[in-house]
Amino acid sequence: METTQQPPTLTNRRSFMLKGAAAGAGTYGLGRLLADPSSASAHRTRRHRKGLSKGDVAILQFLAAGEILETDLWQQYNELGGIQDREVPGGSGNSSYTAALAVLDEDMDQYIHDNTDDENSHAAFINAYLEAHGADPVNLDQFRTLPSSKATGAQDIGRLTNLMKLAVDTSFWTRYRSDSQNPDLGDTLPQAIPDLATGEHPAIPRSDADITPPDHLQAIANTAGFHFAFIEQGGTSLYAGLAQKARSPEVLRILLSIGGTEIMHFQTWQDKAGNAPPLTDPNSGLTFPDLNADGELTQTNLIMPEPTVFLDRKFPIVSIIRPTESNDPAQDAVEALAASGLFIGQSADFFAGATALARAADAAGRGD
Repeated sequence: METTQQPPTLTNRRSFMLKGAAAGAGTYGLGRLLADPSSASAHRTRRHRKGLSKGDVAILQFLAAGEILETDLWQQYNELGGIQDREVPGGSGNSSYTAALAVLDEDMDQYIHDNTDDENSHAAFINAYLEAHGADPVNLDQFRTLPSSKATGAQDIGRLTNLMKLAVDTSFWTRYRSDSQNPDLGDTLPQAIPDLATGEHPAIPRSDADITPPDHLQAIANTAGFHFAFIEQGGTSLYAGLAQKARSPEVLRILLSIGGTEIMHFQTWQDKAGNAPPLTDPNSGLTFPDLNADGELTQTNLIMPEPTVFLDRKFPIVSIIRPTESNDPAQDAVEALAASGLFIGQSADFFAGATALARAADAAGRGD
């Protein structure tokens, strides 16, 4: 969901995603990501959408897919490091991983639980809204084929997302502290932790063997902390970008209302990531620096958006969400997630369908 340039080592992942999409999008399209085309809702879609424009439907279908993917990754985090209850069932917890996350904040388990619950509610609401307006909901169940963590506490089920090989773009950290750079104006922000963006690091233990040595487990928990913020910053920008394309006032209201919770998530996780202790992972060599040692650009308590340039450099700087440029926010989101390694192991059909959904959402506009 980032729009800044990616490190060179991530290029192959992005190229694979785009090539797969190009090969399959023409014939594959959206069909297998949506409900059974013989369903009643699909029949209604062919006849009318109860006032929703084609573009608004495309925006909501893309966001439904995004929220389903978010729910999948947050569910994995919750099974190992969150609170398992009737609101967020599944898994049994991993005390060692939970303790490592608690180094970032003692309430991490509760925050992970609540973020999981929020994303699940977003997906369910958007799909129900689509159906209520005669449009197809999104269903990704056929792509739940990726392996689960083998660590104690995780369910042994198929997943949509891969949290065991990530390259986390940490430029969100510096872009919110810059008063002169904005990716909307073509600026590229430095990485707070460059190695985290160029390597492949697990954000959950792959197995119980990952629990030791302690610094390795803490590096996994630190990676998760920055991944939490990366994901939610992306949602913050995505909803702002797509809201500019909505035609219906009610769809705009949905995007602004759900997007606001993504902002709350991002600021929470940005604050907690700053508590990641400095260390070097003995397994991978990944080093988490003391972020307070390098001045204001990485200072950990500067979690309010610093005023920066917006729209045009001739205007005074202003505190804003960034980026919010709305040309292709959905495609940017798919590319950023693919580049991070979140979909390692997914099929070409998955990439083709996801890209087709993104292109349809980006093509929406107030005049459609």
